[in-house]
Amino acid sequence: MSRDTDRAARFWDRLAERYALRPVPDEATYQRKLALTREILRPDMALLELGCGSGTTALHHAPHVASVLATDISPQMIAIARRKVAAQGATNVRCEVASLETLPDPDARFDVVLALNLLHLLPDWSEALRRIHALLRPGGAFVSSTMCVGDSALRYLRWIVPIGETLGLLPSLRVFTADELLAALRAAGFEIEHDWRPGPAKAVFLIARKAR
Repeated sequence: MSRDTDRAARFWDRLAERYALRPVPDEATYQRKLALTREILRPDMALLELGCGSGTTALHHAPHVASVLATDISPQMIAIARRKVAAQGATNVRCEVASLETLPDPDARFDVVLALNLLHLLPDWSEALRRIHALLRPGGAFVSSTMCVGDSALRYLRWIVPIGETLGLLPSLRVFTADELLAALRAAGFEIEHDWRPGPAKAVFLIARKAR
């Protein structure tokens, strides 16, 4: 685990229990994202979620696919996710402490990869897109929800985030625009299938497809 990843894991470990109890801030938007994702799922699919947090989204999608590998860098988050999986009896969901670079089976390929509220936290998010592309089977889908801090509606975060990082109140945040994200996805080999922006200061929800 890299130094940046280790620091981020410790940050999320501290917040894990409170995070798991926190209600979804925009339930309608969250439900819409779940519905859009379900439209591309099939019962025979293998799904990977990167940065699964406490496992809520993985469990929502589990009934619609064959298997779910839910990963997070935070051991505390994964502990909570495993408790939820056990409580719901979701036998097709596996939760593991891992980053994109340390997946338990690096040779595995998936039909769908989810990275929700994650890309803007990664030190090298454009390289992450290339790695995700390689993890997908031909025709596979990448589903992401990303805060594009470089866009005008979110530029105030440029000054708030460094202060929050210093105080240990916020994780590291990468600054790029939605247009830069779309360009990086295309450069990594993806075709954009769905682009939804719930509001000017909201995360950009994208479904991108690897060519067959």
